[in-house]
Amino acid sequence: MGQPHHPPPPPTRGSLPSSTMSSAEQQVRTVEVPGAVLAVHRPAEAPRIAAGRTDGRQPGLFVHGLGGSAANWTALMERLSGLVDGEAVDLPGFGHSDPPADGNLSLSGHVRAVIGYLEASGRGPVHLFGNSLGGAVAVRLAALRPDLVRTLTLVSPALPELPPQRSAWSTGLLALPGLPALLRRLPGGRRDAEAATEDLLRLVYGDPAGLSPVARAEAVAEYRRRMDLPHAMTALVGSARGIVSAYTERGDQALWRQAEQVQAPVLLVYGLRDKLVAYRSARRACAAFADARLLVLPESGHVAMMEHPDAVARAVRELIAATAR
Repeated sequence: MGQPHHPPPPPTRGSLPSSTMSSAEQQVRTVEVPGAVLAVHRPAEAPRIAAGRTDGRQPGLFVHGLGGSAANWTALMERLSGLVDGEAVDLPGFGHSDPPADGNLSLSGHVRAVIGYLEASGRGPVHLFGNSLGGAVAVRLAALRPDLVRTLTLVSPALPELPPQRSAWSTGLLALPGLPALLRRLPGGRRDAEAATEDLLRLVYGDPAGLSPVARAEAVAEYRRRMDLPHAMTALVGSARGIVSAYTERGDQALWRQAEQVQAPVLLVYGLRDKLVAYRSARRACAAFADARLLVLPESGHVAMMEHPDAVARAVRELIAATAR
């Protein structure tokens, strides 16, 4: 790793190894949006359907969580490929997307980028999927631009909960002024990539022992790649601060208020082994959304779409079928 790099950050809410699919198996293009240029991924074998045309499938868009990437959705996209013409974005500063030109890593900044992609591509309205931070992005987008959303699938969405679980406090700590710089100066901060990745897997998976050696090796490789990028820590910290800031917003910008404004049918997915978003949030979420159904996975952690993609895919198909009826 030839260039100096930031030390791996502590595990954070929604921060996860993102490599589940080699670049040779993906089509990746860039789309210029207000303030940023997004990397957009789709399965290599899937033809891209032009705006205004269809092959019988409906367009879908997948938005990852804090520290993740488009690759977090690979397993679910594959299972829905016969029904959903899916694309996944790397949010500004994550995956293969450069940081935003204006440095706006707030929740609204990420929402602006995703709306910009949908407008530039002309693919809306879409079946919109979000995990963790991506779930908060999806909720705000659906409230502000109902014309762009057919259905909403939220996997452990990062909606405000007080008090947060103890294992989620690390996100708030990242948002403290001066802490990231302190971490970079500490000699012990340069942790072994394998150990750091293992910590992340334990944080986001209900049963990390179920991962194959190949999946673990890919996760370690992606962790190293990210930590070699000069903007990795900046994007992580800025987006963590954006989540914390969004949790304190009141009035029309409050996330729970915006959840009440969502018109699209919603599928909520929660794992009982989630260390970052408490299952108790499910009751409030079901009450907030006007048209919501709930999938609870007892063995899943924070990334059910990666850990139990078959169960999530079945529920999504049921949601889309019910919406069509």
